[in-house]
Amino acid sequence: MIVKVVNKSSNALPSYATAFSAGMDVRADLSEPIRLEPLCRAMVPTGLYLEIPAGYEVQVRPRSGLAAKRGITVLNSPGTIDADYRGEVKVILVNLSQEAFDIEPGERIAQLVLARHETAEWEEVDSLEESARGEGGFGSTGTK
Repeated sequence: MIVKVVNKSSNALPSYATAFSAGMDVRADLSEPIRLEPLCRAMVPTGLYLEIPAGYEVQVRPRSGLAAKRGITVLNSPGTIDADYRGEVKVILVNLSQEAFDIEPGERIAQLVLARHETAEWEEVDSLEESARGEGGFGSTGTK
């Protein structure tokens, strides 16, 4: 699938790290580092503008290495970039560690996943069909 992109950054376009990767690494478009203090967040520009085909979205997800090793994650994970949005893609990063973290220019900060979606229409009814689970919610299926 072809997705049109305007790249106003000096970074390469997002790319897949391996042949079977679902997400493409996206980089910070910065002229100087941003210091992210513990429990603070920042909206990090990418310099990318997308034209996503109708019926698709681009999800912004954390990079597992940054999350596991440094405590840096995407705050609204997964973030959604809608097909009709034409502004710059920005990533909301949060530092959940106890140490400051410097986001360097060109650093891989998140991954982008192209995903198909459906448009739902609500049908208001008075009751729902029964299911085996019923109204069992949080923790209702056990812990093991």
